[in-house]
Amino acid sequence: MIIITLGPERTLEAGEDDLGRDRVGYSPTMSPGALYDANHGTWHLGERASRESYALVTFDRTVVQAIGINHIEPVAGTYAGRETSRRSVIHGDILTDGHPVHDRYVGQPSPIPPQRNPVGYFDAPEDHTQCLCGCGEPTPAGKDFIPGHDQTALHDRVRQVGTVKEFIEWFDNLRKPF
Repeated sequence: MIIITLGPERTLEAGEDDLGRDRVGYSPTMSPGALYDANHGTWHLGERASRESYALVTFDRTVVQAIGINHIEPVAGTYAGRETSRRSVIHGDILTDGHPVHDRYVGQPSPIPPQRNPVGYFDAPEDHTQCLCGCGEPTPAGKDFIPGHDQTALHDRVRQVGTVKEFIEWFDNLRKPF
């Protein structure tokens, strides 16, 4: 889960922001949509961000919004003399009452301790799925398999066909029409 820590609301000058926003940060008077619009980008996100399903927005150590991530888009350009090519925008849906992630986190203390970087990550139970090898164990966030279990699953299937050679022949015969 991506954790975004905001400061107080502040206005931006025209042309200061690649997304054309006129403000960033948090104010208790912002609607959920205004809070999302002001703060869903531009963030320096690590590679892990592409594997995350949710983002939490925090202010003053409290979660103020939960977002279901649809996709993350890189932002190109510069503003205020700073390259943004390594920055990204989080596109998603604002989660509301009744969604398990919203209900568990919004209004609660941030799941990570305060840090200097405004972007952090939390290994949340909601980000885990069952390993696709069939072992039933939870995977690391955004992964289909526990490390090494992909090979176990693959070789289990090869054995169902026979040898590796027989598996390759079987597979190639299936693919011929394509």
